[in-house]
Amino acid sequence: MVKSLCSIGAAILLLLGATLLEWHFVNEKFGGFEEELRTLYYKTEDGSANGEDAKAVQASWEQKKENLYVWIPHNDISRIDDYMSETVRLVAEEEFSLALAKLEILIHLCDCLPGTYRPTIGNVL
Repeated sequence: MVKSLCSIGAAILLLLGATLLEWHFVNEKFGGFEEELRTLYYKTEDGSANGEDAKAVQASWEQKKENLYVWIPHNDISRIDDYMSETVRLVAEEEFSLALAKLEILIHLCDCLPGTYRPTIGNVL
């Protein structure tokens, strides 16, 4: 009986630790990416952004997503890839009003996606 309770306790602690690690990792990656997106957003809003700025943010995303495949579904990553590709093209073509709309979507995704991995009752049940 005592062994069973210890095993159950150890399993619960292991699951809790893995959950907190996942949440922290995903939150950290998206936090950094969101800051880069906001910087690109402000430059695009000013009209001073260029294709190289957008490509730099895209390259940063490509680097971050390599580790995110372990933690989040491919569909979420693919959606960000799609919007990021569209943003790069729009900024390069100086279609700033359309690029701002895509950047707003990306920023919103960076706000929402990490929350789906937060260890809350709604996410567990």
